[in-house]
Amino acid sequence: MKSPDGATESSWYTGVEVPRFASLRASTRTDVCVVGAGIAGLTAAYFLLREGLKVIVLDEGPIGGGQTGRTSAHLASAIDDRFIEIEKSHGVEASRLAYQSHAAAIDAIERIAAEEKIKCDFLRVDGFLTAAPGDSPDILDREFEAAKRAGFADVELLAAGGLGNRSCIRFGRQAQFHPMKYLVGLAAAVKRLGGRIYTGRRVVDVQGTDPKTGKAGKVSIEGGVRVTADHIVVATNTPSPINDWFGIYTKQASYRSYVIATAIPHGSVPLALYWDTGDPYHYVRVQPQRSGKNDLLLIGGEDHKTGQFPENAATFLRLETWAREFFPMIGRIRFRWSGQVQEPADGLAFIGRALTDKQEVFVITGDSGMGLTHGTLGGILITDLIQKRGNPWEKIYDPSRKILNAEFVRENANTLAQYTDLLTGGEVSAIDEIPKGAGAVMRDGLKKLAVYRDPAGKIHRHSAVCTHLQCIVQWNPVEKTWDCPCHGSRFDPLGKVIMGPAIDDLPRA
Repeated sequence: MKSPDGATESSWYTGVEVPRFASLRASTRTDVCVVGAGIAGLTAAYFLLREGLKVIVLDEGPIGGGQTGRTSAHLASAIDDRFIEIEKSHGVEASRLAYQSHAAAIDAIERIAAEEKIKCDFLRVDGFLTAAPGDSPDILDREFEAAKRAGFADVELLAAGGLGNRSCIRFGRQAQFHPMKYLVGLAAAVKRLGGRIYTGRRVVDVQGTDPKTGKAGKVSIEGGVRVTADHIVVATNTPSPINDWFGIYTKQASYRSYVIATAIPHGSVPLALYWDTGDPYHYVRVQPQRSGKNDLLLIGGEDHKTGQFPENAATFLRLETWAREFFPMIGRIRFRWSGQVQEPADGLAFIGRALTDKQEVFVITGDSGMGLTHGTLGGILITDLIQKRGNPWEKIYDPSRKILNAEFVRENANTLAQYTDLLTGGEVSAIDEIPKGAGAVMRDGLKKLAVYRDPAGKIHRHSAVCTHLQCIVQWNPVEKTWDCPCHGSRFDPLGKVIMGPAIDDLPRA
């Protein structure tokens, strides 16, 4: 099964039967409506159901059809943006809470898998962080000390053991699992607890509880169907159905990250998580296979801003070249895929009450490369907020927090620069220059068009202006999608929106 995210297929769908759910055909009422059936949405639904609340989950695609099935499935409490940076931006106490929350998320996944008898290959492993060539010689020393200040007990500096058997930091009690097997089991648990899951129709609007009248919130779906709910959780990677919440898009940026997978002899690479400190950085892990003869080695990295492709866009080739230096035993690349990562400007996710005029709308976004643990801790935190319980993580993940640092300024300057594409010429001057199965942006007088030539040679023309905030979309040759370089919205070759923050499709030209 390919996820609706694009043309590539990750290894996580091989041999996994993803259950199908009917579309919601008639308006209904519930206590909580969760938008998004990835790990964040289903985890929130699971915990809320265990509190005795009635829950409906909505998703346009199949469960796990977004980014959960496009991860490399590292489960880490070693913070992806580094303890050094979290401490610098937020202080030692916030760094401590960030570590504790991700560690609690790994514990929760382990506990749910055991209690619900989900066979998802969960395994506790070590994680090893290696300094990239050219980095400051003391970067590992400083990160090690910051990790200890954050409360990380099982951590040590090693002279060897990292990538290329170089010096590294070993982080204990990390973990790995099979994300789609886990998600299928989690969906079954949600159903067993009385939750209702509906797929196949797009959510087009979210309106929370009216603070003046107390009138319950509504989630509107294509076709005029509505779900009325006391609480609404938007867990869609980007909070796209929240029309009146602009601020979040200035505080985080969308990146594409790439993964390749290849068979290696069983036991040739120790079961562990591996990272380097490069920019863009690399991440590696091993997934044991049923046969026992081979393992699958997953190598990821080469991140770049969504819709802003490097001059040499051979990302998979660069990953393979890098991987063969450290793992000479790898053979043919069996899988290639990419996924979308939301990078908050200050390194911490946005989990909590959405900044809307209406109340009782909650959001989980800003995964920063740690979507599986962020999604899980998000489910825990949102449940506490809905149940009016205090949670020590609430403040550090508060979506309303102010951000004004160098990264915030840099990312927003980058976004503004993309609007110059409105004034430039097209990528091609004639349709004949576009190969079959590819797309390009063309100028047509004062307008710019997203022109796609399908495999049969038929031409499809749409406006190239993103329906979110009017940036010019770019053709993604890897996933065969139109990607917005400003805020990461994505559309299929025929202009249908597949990822927010955009809600509407690209208009036909």
